[in-house]
Amino acid sequence: MFELRYKTPMEWTEAVIQDMDTFLIDHAAAEKKASGMAMSMLSHYPDKEKLVKAMVDLSIEEMIHFKQVVKFLYQRGLNPGADTKDEYVNQFRKHFRKGTEVYMLDRLLIGGIIEARGHERFALVAEALPEGKLQKFYQTITESEAKHKDLFVELAYEYFDKDTVHKRLDELLDAEAEICASLPFTAALH
Repeated sequence: MFELRYKTPMEWTEAVIQDMDTFLIDHAAAEKKASGMAMSMLSHYPDKEKLVKAMVDLSIEEMIHFKQVVKFLYQRGLNPGADTKDEYVNQFRKHFRKGTEVYMLDRLLIGGIIEARGHERFALVAEALPEGKLQKFYQTITESEAKHKDLFVELAYEYFDKDTVHKRLDELLDAEAEICASLPFTAALH
């Protein structure tokens, strides 16, 4: 449906593979936060039936992913980490506009872009991992994230006209590319 404007370099993937334990802890936190974001969306827009139904399903799916990542953590003798600030998300949040309608549109489109970035990066991890359960898990997660990015844009089309969606998506894709280019490569999803 749309393409990201920043291609994650191999240096990011190398940082992840060299510190997979840290990446798994961060991934678990990201899944938990994604589930919470979906719950927040359905709480803020209870009158939007398609959005509510989609966010209920998404919150459950993200929590299942969280459970799966936690299982890998425990197998490695690790625990889920405490929630920490995600600089990527914090910088992206600065692009939310004030006003009920534009804020909703921005939430949907930023959600879709974040899912698209997850899709891209999980695919890189899946490709770099050796064959095995962890690689298969990341291949499955990659497929799931692809559907999520489209879901948010489809919801935006449901509630806003296409020209408005395309114009704002274009602006936010540029902003997201600048954010990604400014951040260091660490063993974290963002």
